[in-house]
Amino acid sequence: MKNKVKLLIVEDEKVALRNLEHVMKKEGYEVVGTTSGTNALRILEEHEFDVVLTDLKMEKVDGLEVLEKAKSLYPDTEVIMITAYATVTSAVETMRKGAYHYIAKPFKLDEVRKVVREAVEKVRLKKENAQLREQLEKYQGRVKIITQDFNMQRILDTARQIAPTDCNVLISGESGTGKELLAKYIHLNSKRSEGAFFAINCGAFTEELLSNELFGHEKGAFTGATTLKKGLIEMASGGTLFLDEITEMPPSMQVKLLRVIQEKELLRVGGTEPVKVDVRFIASTNRNIQDAIKDGHFRQDLYFRLNVVSLRVPPLSERRDDIPLMSYYFLKKYTALMKKDVTEISHDVIAILMNYDFPGNVRELENIIERGVALTNGNTIEVAHLPEDLRELSIRTFRKKEGKMPSLEEQEESYIKWVLKEVGSNKTLAAQILGIDRVSLWRKLKKYGLEE
Repeated sequence: MKNKVKLLIVEDEKVALRNLEHVMKKEGYEVVGTTSGTNALRILEEHEFDVVLTDLKMEKVDGLEVLEKAKSLYPDTEVIMITAYATVTSAVETMRKGAYHYIAKPFKLDEVRKVVREAVEKVRLKKENAQLREQLEKYQGRVKIITQDFNMQRILDTARQIAPTDCNVLISGESGTGKELLAKYIHLNSKRSEGAFFAINCGAFTEELLSNELFGHEKGAFTGATTLKKGLIEMASGGTLFLDEITEMPPSMQVKLLRVIQEKELLRVGGTEPVKVDVRFIASTNRNIQDAIKDGHFRQDLYFRLNVVSLRVPPLSERRDDIPLMSYYFLKKYTALMKKDVTEISHDVIAILMNYDFPGNVRELENIIERGVALTNGNTIEVAHLPEDLRELSIRTFRKKEGKMPSLEEQEESYIKWVLKEVGSNKTLAAQILGIDRVSLWRKLKKYGLEE
């Protein structure tokens, strides 16, 4: 959290309250303390807190009333109960009413620190997720270019600026970065937005088929041509034609395209009369076009005609700040399509995605989230729902906690917990994966309080 975490402590024993206030302030939290449940209700009426740490048994107003008040006013606030009267019944009751955790007296301060830290992390995640959802609302009903990356914002600014000018555009970038999406964005911000937008992959057709798709044919032009067919260039007249992977276009087709751009007219296959067209061309490539020109695979004069404005879409590895935002966009998209109630992506999953290089770019991220939505039976995408190669990344993910690097012991404890979770708490299998015997695993479980 960028702002200081606000913590309310309600404890009717003055010495215990002072100790908790002292410890929590040293942790860096903004602390308000009171010995009265009644006073706590008044404070909650006036101020919102991230975490409430409250005693259960108090005179007049007890911890359950504090819990209910906090949750009714601030649903995202986490409440931790402390009591000397620890029973299963009271624990179940507090958890049922929404308490985050239950700590029995006498407690260890390290235990309280740990539980509060985890509650703070949960609140932080909920706030982050809420902010992401708010940002996503901005994209409703638009061409969905989801970004908060500074460089990508500059590219969109340039795209908006050149959109009304009608000049041809060349977009470069790796496969899966969203080049066609940017082309649509330019089209919809142009004076041609009411006209048609067509797209064709120049590397997906033979030369003969590509010619037919782009230029169309006259009736009787060849065997089977029983009717006149308009090509995409003609159909896009008054609008925009997106030529994906332009460097894969055969040389003879490049000559024909150059003539269309220069003369604003075309000849259908088998035709003799030129047809006037008014088309804006946006082309894209995932190759180094200068190398293609040097190798003789792409005409330099066509390059100059298309490259009036050049835009480069960065790979996802260069815009990592967009990964959480995009992940939640795709989550919303696929939960709607699959009619599933999946609302969250776990912090561990986001951490893994943030550390992944995404060779398949945005398209790969979309596939990962789609898979996660399909596999989960709960409301959260967890590490277990990721592809195997990504799950392996989780054991190599080192994150700062509360601004500090984790210690070796913390990392070991985290890894053991992850392995146990992955193998369904099968300790024999977990010991084999960890490369230790069951006795050594038992000692480590006891050391970290993970016996259960």
